[in-house]
Amino acid sequence: MSLEVKIPSVGESITSGLISAWHKADGESVAKGDAILTIDTDKVSTDLTAAESGVLHILVPAGEEVAIGQIVATIETGAASAAAAPAAAPSGQTEEAPKAKSKSSSPAPAKAEPPAVEPVAAPAPASAPSKGLAAAVAEANHSLDVLKGNGDPSSPAAEGRFSRKKMTPLRRKIAAQLVSAQHQAAILTTFNECDMSSVMKLRAEMQEAFVAEHGVKLGFMSFFIKAVVSGLQACPLINARIDGDDLIQNHYYDVGVAVGTEKGLMVPVVRDADQKSFAQLEKDLAGYALKAREGKIEFQDLQGGVFTISNGGIYGSLLSTPILNPPQSGILGMHKIQERPVAVKGQVVVRPMMYLALSYDHRIVDGKEAVTFLIRVKDCIENPMRLMLGL
Repeated sequence: MSLEVKIPSVGESITSGLISAWHKADGESVAKGDAILTIDTDKVSTDLTAAESGVLHILVPAGEEVAIGQIVATIETGAASAAAAPAAAPSGQTEEAPKAKSKSSSPAPAKAEPPAVEPVAAPAPASAPSKGLAAAVAEANHSLDVLKGNGDPSSPAAEGRFSRKKMTPLRRKIAAQLVSAQHQAAILTTFNECDMSSVMKLRAEMQEAFVAEHGVKLGFMSFFIKAVVSGLQACPLINARIDGDDLIQNHYYDVGVAVGTEKGLMVPVVRDADQKSFAQLEKDLAGYALKAREGKIEFQDLQGGVFTISNGGIYGSLLSTPILNPPQSGILGMHKIQERPVAVKGQVVVRPMMYLALSYDHRIVDGKEAVTFLIRVKDCIENPMRLMLGL
């Protein structure tokens, strides 16, 4: 029996995806539950598993964009055992038959049933009237490269000077979002810096007991999430957004945390951050980090944030101007912790300092609110006990 493999729906607004990889080869046996392909959409990456055991026949190669509901492969459910085990010899067969087969230099492997869709014919030789679309495009690109002076057509090195491939749906979505933010919002960035001494000391003192009690490490991000919630409560306009001619004020605190992955930037959302303890926040963050590494971030994990935190410091960034994540009105940029000389009570001392950057939509947030918000975040980080006490 032939079982169709279709691209499932992964979200209401998602209509297509890109087959980024096949985890099984065409004609290979698969077991029920095996991951057979990864589909990338503009929101998430999803692994599809085999619904039944059988032999996989691929109809659409990796790198192609496919519609939701499209059939991309079939699984011959009755062919798995036949392909795995050699056929039993008939009762009347003599011993000469295997010996005759052994004389052949390369015995032919057992063939699985043919796929439901005919395979694409091999490209015609160069002398044929048509070389095929892919060959024509490759030849045109190479000729254009030569005309631009990028290489000698007789030189083999000219072939490897550049490559071309389609952007993934996620990368296209990121690009569209960033351009949309700069076109639709009046983005302004204000800066400050905070002394990380107190939070680093508290974290070092409590780390062992925290891990023993909760099973996760105490990181810096939970402090910043709590500080952001405090800032949003002090400056409610930053927790608002524009929808047409209306101003929508959010009365909840779902904070997105930007996570860099091999496939691009994702912003999973920590729900109701104002109601969660440090331990609950760290568990949420650890769960999202694991999902991101395994490519298992789900569509609902990325929906509904009111504010975003981006930590470029983990990559060594000293200062940057983060771009808004529409339709949000604010984003906080964290940066590298660096020891610098600062003046404290008339004395020059060396302290671990971090630059903070708040980008905001100036259409609804004025400079006063933006600066007030950033100072509140700074005060919370420099006096972390106020966060512990809910002040």
